[in-house]
Amino acid sequence: MTTATEPVTVRGPVTAPPSAARIARARAALELRLYVRARQAMVFSFLYPIIMLVIFGSISIDDTVAGDVTYVQYFTAGIAATGIILNTFQQLGIRIANERDAGELARLQALGTPAISYLAGKAAQVLVTTASQLAILVVVARYAFDVPFPVDAAHWMTFVWVALLGTLAGTVLGFAVSLLPKSAKNADTVIVPIALVLQFFSGVFFVYSDLPGWMQTIASVFPLKWLTQGMRSVFLPDAAASAEVAGGWEHGRTVLVLAAWIVVGIAVCARSFRWRRVS
Repeated sequence: MTTATEPVTVRGPVTAPPSAARIARARAALELRLYVRARQAMVFSFLYPIIMLVIFGSISIDDTVAGDVTYVQYFTAGIAATGIILNTFQQLGIRIANERDAGELARLQALGTPAISYLAGKAAQVLVTTASQLAILVVVARYAFDVPFPVDAAHWMTFVWVALLGTLAGTVLGFAVSLLPKSAKNADTVIVPIALVLQFFSGVFFVYSDLPGWMQTIASVFPLKWLTQGMRSVFLPDAAASAEVAGGWEHGRTVLVLAAWIVVGIAVCARSFRWRRVS
């Protein structure tokens, strides 16, 4: 009498899918490589503030705006702030709009990439490139145009928290503004003018207190004004605070406004982020 032999199934170890954190780390490394290879991004977001500092600093190196504050010193604060906004809000908004229009985001979704991993990868790239940009800008300003470093540890700490809050606000707003263009073709024409107008309204190129009152009122709603004012508190002497519209640096209000815009940007992304272009 024969007996049937039961088939034996040999099972190997089951490989778990990569976690969202692991995917985010991989995305961050990829985003950094892509950013460095993108010549347009390097010139118009990373190098732009440094180029502008060299141009305007060379033209106005001996000019003063008030007391012992030179124009190049005042301008360094503004260009540090606008560099953050260009590297986050403007460049990030345009790149995400382009990737969505080209179908790259749809492919990532099909591969199972969590939205949080994609966004975290972008945010990590922005943090690294913005920190590098600010480091180069501060060194060029100091050794090419005699703009003093922050005078003590407290001013350095202000520099760090202003830059960090500004970078986070610009990043989440870059995600949000990427939803505005109908297609990649008009991403530049939609996003760039917003950033450009805010630069003129926020005291980047001009002394903020000299701007018309209606410009100051509009600028006070948006983060670039507060980011620029925060940077002035780092690079300008403490006595210069009396020349501000409110007669002081308003650090508390700067924190509140930037934090509020971070919350707004996160809320918009959470409700409206999409992988595919809407026809």
